[in-house]
Amino acid sequence: MRPIRATVRLQLHAGFDFAAARAQVDYYAALGVSHYYLSPILASRPGSTHGYDGVDPTRIDPELGGEAGLATLVEALHARGMGIVADIVPNHLAIGVDNPWWQDMLARGRASEFAHCFDVDWGRADLDGKLLLPLLGERYVDVLAAGELTLGWAEAAQRFEVRYHEHRFPIDPAHSAALIALGGAEAPDPDLSAADVFEPEAIQAALAAFDSRHESGRARLHALLERQAYRLAYWRSGNDALNWRRFFDITELAGVRVEDSRVFALCHDTVLGLVARGWIDGLRVDHIDGLVDPRGYGLRLRECLDAIATQRGEARIPLYVEKILAGHEALHADWGVDGTTGYEFLDTVSGVQHDPAGAAPFGALWREVSGRSGDFAAEVAAARGEMLAGPLCAEFERCVAALDILARQQPATRELSTPALRRVLQALAICYPVYRSYADRHGRPQADAADFAHALEGARARLDAADAAWLPTFDDWLGGVAPATLEAPSQALRLRAIATFQQLTSPLAAKAVEDTAGYRSAVLLSRNDVGCEGAHFAYPVSQLHAANRVRLARFPHSLLATATHDHKRGEDVRARLAALSECQDLIPRLRELADDPRLGAGAAGVSGGDRLMLLQILLAAWPLGLAADDDDGLAAFAERVAAWQQKALREAKLHSHWLAPDAAYEEAAAAAVQRALDGGQLTRDVAALAAALDLPGAINGLAQTALKLCAPGVPDLYQGTEFWDQSLVDPDNRRPVDMPARRTALSADATPVVAWAQWRDGAVKQALIRRLLALRAEWPALFLDGDYVPLGVTGRRADHVIALARRNADATLVLVVPRLPRALLAADDGMELAWDDTRVELAALGLDGPGTACLTATSAPADGLTLATHLTDFPCGAWLWRDAPTSGTP
Repeated sequence: MRPIRATVRLQLHAGFDFAAARAQVDYYAALGVSHYYLSPILASRPGSTHGYDGVDPTRIDPELGGEAGLATLVEALHARGMGIVADIVPNHLAIGVDNPWWQDMLARGRASEFAHCFDVDWGRADLDGKLLLPLLGERYVDVLAAGELTLGWAEAAQRFEVRYHEHRFPIDPAHSAALIALGGAEAPDPDLSAADVFEPEAIQAALAAFDSRHESGRARLHALLERQAYRLAYWRSGNDALNWRRFFDITELAGVRVEDSRVFALCHDTVLGLVARGWIDGLRVDHIDGLVDPRGYGLRLRECLDAIATQRGEARIPLYVEKILAGHEALHADWGVDGTTGYEFLDTVSGVQHDPAGAAPFGALWREVSGRSGDFAAEVAAARGEMLAGPLCAEFERCVAALDILARQQPATRELSTPALRRVLQALAICYPVYRSYADRHGRPQADAADFAHALEGARARLDAADAAWLPTFDDWLGGVAPATLEAPSQALRLRAIATFQQLTSPLAAKAVEDTAGYRSAVLLSRNDVGCEGAHFAYPVSQLHAANRVRLARFPHSLLATATHDHKRGEDVRARLAALSECQDLIPRLRELADDPRLGAGAAGVSGGDRLMLLQILLAAWPLGLAADDDDGLAAFAERVAAWQQKALREAKLHSHWLAPDAAYEEAAAAAVQRALDGGQLTRDVAALAAALDLPGAINGLAQTALKLCAPGVPDLYQGTEFWDQSLVDPDNRRPVDMPARRTALSADATPVVAWAQWRDGAVKQALIRRLLALRAEWPALFLDGDYVPLGVTGRRADHVIALARRNADATLVLVVPRLPRALLAADDGMELAWDDTRVELAALGLDGPGTACLTATSAPADGLTLATHLTDFPCGAWLWRDAPTSGTP
């Protein structure tokens, strides 16, 4: 196995398949990447642009090139000493005609060999043991009456099906003979297959008997549908009545029961086979919080990977999990995983780049313009309540039902009414401070105790005394008492209740925080990205050092991300907004622009919050080099911003909504975008403000890149971000990458200092990445396992420095990057940083002789770095001492 040193995330789809990825191997090898980190490679819906809508985990996606295409990619990577980390999606599969497991379950119901694969509540009394399919555009009776449901014959599957637009609802094969008989043909031998006995004329006659254009045909079709294992329904009923688990509130994605060993094998045999063949060097697990038992799943997958490694005589195969951690939360150490995909690193680096002095004035600006509180926690709590009553109502009621069964089991809880149970559960879910707990048959882990106690305390404050009295009971039910200590069937009922609660709070957190509050509260949008702590405007440098040291101790090979396929704003958009946090002097001008009628104020009726968010996006995402009179460039930028804006408005759910778009409001908001970018005076005003962020934003971008490449962990680059990344929320962050420009820049082989002179073209960021990745390749043990030492800084600009050392027995690397750079920029020369007497102390490292400059031109003395001397030609500096230190670690 090839050790994972640095990854690049590539988003695969039909337009960028295995062959296209293979064509870039030499480029990424020269850049210094060791592994492709690929989006899902197993079969997904035709036309998928991301792969998270998988339909068959037993085969490689043919649209990407299938097994043959993957083989040629692997061959090219291995020839350059590179490998693959593969993204897998165990939580869900897309429903529909392309999913053979789903279709078989629809056809045969609980008798299907795949029925156990999906998390379905077949016992719902109100559905008569059927699976609810809320996929119709109107009420069922109206769709039926309109003749939109038609019976057809699926030649490939040799069965009847009901068709509705792109949907295909299979008819139970056991009913086929009766359908043929209704068409007038003689009933066939039931022991023969459909292909043997159904003549084309008989099939056509049967279809005619069920012709929904006629009243008799519609009546037969309705009667036939009533006999199926599913019930068709209006799509709006799904949030209230769904009886199967889905991914968040997306009814097109069905939850998969990988906790069942048979399902686990079905879902993983193919990808584990690729690992066993040496085609895949590591796995990344998508949305592990959606599973019933993340710990059990992680340990089972680890056991499989360890068995493969042993068989192949190789080292441990890395296993990463997509997990959003709260600021106080730690990844559980007993899951058998090697770390997360790095959202928490993204948050910490962004936090230390924000000026804490900006929190109060920018908070005041937000409150004055938006009329909203700016209290992110309050916005989250309100959004959680809305989600429980709306998009996640079915998931909430699923948990209510599981707890209600428990309540009826014992005399002590029979008086807990269902309405009271709902109130208590709602309060607990709203107050739960992290994505979920990880209670299992052994009860609640000690690591989760404080979070559950926090939820209990918050719920108690929300409830009246009578309802609050039930909280200790809920505490016991939801993991306070280990289910393993109980007799059957109580044990199974407790485990079911725990699972439904934990699978409720996870999507609730995601929908309330990422998809709602993050678009409602925007003191600065940079603090609202995926994995960020929106309630915290800025962090001290000590928090970054502490987080790095903890990671080195607990998960030293965890991934480090500053951009992902899920980010809401590109890493350099966040870096520019971080620079804006320093620009308190610009707040009066920001207020003027936010109140400008051309931006939607006044008669246009665009809310203050939406105007201020739009202004932040215009400033932070303004393309470097875009002139205010470039009509084509402005039009292209306006198109991107308008797409972001529509998504932002609908996610916020204040003035528009995905389920009920407000066309008038969206048109008014879109008109504000067009006026802001029409080349007039407003465009020039916005461009002038955006220009103030250019250089400090670029310095922040270089600093966060350097920190990611030198911190404990495995740095992950997102496709294209080796140049400036001013992307917005998906699909903007999945736009095609200009690879020829990147290849040209890489072939120039410019040093960071030389590239810095033309920093606007982005090649300077690539030069920095290439140099630091070369160091990682030369000294892998130093970066992966070397000690981490925060360094002392003295002088008037000490608060504007982040300095650290990585060291082992063979070498020491010192890294110094600027923080809050706007204050460092000299008035007479925009590219020179005014360091005054600031100095990084190195004496405690016990170094011997000068250190070799890795990014700049000036070597470093062993006792310390005077930044006015050593950081004159490039904002970031790294120096390497190849000999072992002469004294102990400070």
